[in-house]
Amino acid sequence: MDTPTHSERPFDELVREAEEADVSGWDFGWYAGRATEQRPSWGYQRLLAERLGQATAALDLQTGGGEVLAGALRLAERRPALSAATEGYPPNVLKATELLHPLGTAVVAAPDEPPFPFADGGFDLVTSRHPVRPYFGEIARVLAPGGMYFAQHVGPASVFELVEYFLGPLPEEVRRGRHPDDERAEAEAAGLAVADLRLERLRMEFFDIGAVVHFLRKVVWMVPGFTVEKYLPQLRALDEQIRAEGPFVAHSTRFLIEARKR
Repeated sequence: MDTPTHSERPFDELVREAEEADVSGWDFGWYAGRATEQRPSWGYQRLLAERLGQATAALDLQTGGGEVLAGALRLAERRPALSAATEGYPPNVLKATELLHPLGTAVVAAPDEPPFPFADGGFDLVTSRHPVRPYFGEIARVLAPGGMYFAQHVGPASVFELVEYFLGPLPEEVRRGRHPDDERAEAEAAGLAVADLRLERLRMEFFDIGAVVHFLRKVVWMVPGFTVEKYLPQLRALDEQIRAEGPFVAHSTRFLIEARKR
């Protein structure tokens, strides 16, 4: 007898499993066979490894569980003499410490918001993957003259097919949030010269309702205040839709930004 796919399992079982699963860190291995996301063509981790290999003092902001930075440090031809990372979510601080300390990187438990707990001009490389918000004034402050900010940001209206399924249509100013043109202007106003800016729209597929629940628990800013109880009717309807029509399709947006301190 064939093992049933996730989408063939009962709704309550899928939801219970997703509610009990760990959502700390940025390891997405839980989604194997349950959801997919197209990756940007530029390969952020590989490019990050190249820049780490050229840096003397590097800082990674909002590092999550440290998974991306750890992978890049392992790929780098050499590691910076000084390497630090910040994270504000306590469960992620623990995960990041376990991953990054053996690679010579200090993890600083610090809120995402300014001020950063570092002196002016202390780093020649500042990086971040998917920061909730990039504080360009602080980034410029902790960069040495000629230092580089290199990051992959979430772009405008990312995964909004899923967000608007639960919240309804959102106003245009919300949909435009995180637009790369706006962040370029903010970076330049802070004293950074943008050398590279690339935007891509990427396909995502959710194959069962458990993947949706886990995703909304993990990426908490997508549907603020999300709970299964609060959105139970919508979840049941979406479960029926996936079973009848196939995967729920959404699109993430990502942009690469590289900017040098003047």
